[in-house]
Amino acid sequence: MLVDFNSLPDEAKVWIYQSNRTFSETELIEVRQEIETFLQDWTAHGSDLNAGYEMPYNRFIVFCLDQEKQGATGCSIDASVRFIQSLEKKYTIDLLDKMNVSYKQGEFVAYKTLIDFRAMAKNKSVSKNTIVFNNLVTNKEEYLNHWEVPAEESWHGRFM
Repeated sequence: MLVDFNSLPDEAKVWIYQSNRTFSETELIEVRQEIETFLQDWTAHGSDLNAGYEMPYNRFIVFCLDQEKQGATGCSIDASVRFIQSLEKKYTIDLLDKMNVSYKQGEFVAYKTLIDFRAMAKNKSVSKNTIVFNNLVTNKEEYLNHWEVPAEESWHGRFM
């Protein structure tokens, strides 16, 4: 069941999918509708899952699930991954490659391969103070407070 993202508890599980590019305005409208339809019907063993979403920077898709009411199961997680894969195919985007890094350059969100980001750190093109997106956060509280952080406060810090 689709619920307002902000109404979900801090302990709610999050999944973050980063796109290799910004969604166009037309794509945003379509993708939001597709996400809302998917989350409205998302279930685990026939029970509704209370889930919401956000699309920060028109570049990320963040699913948030209240697991206290009904937790995700292997089948429901598989369904969400298939849904994300369908978006990848339809919009010719990459949402599942975890070997890429998104970070801020001013207000702009940049996207690089991990290899390129490492090289940038070595060449001092990015620093320990560069704001990175830590897509490894696991719950809403971490997402709200530790998703956009200086590289030194994230797993990215090992490259600095």
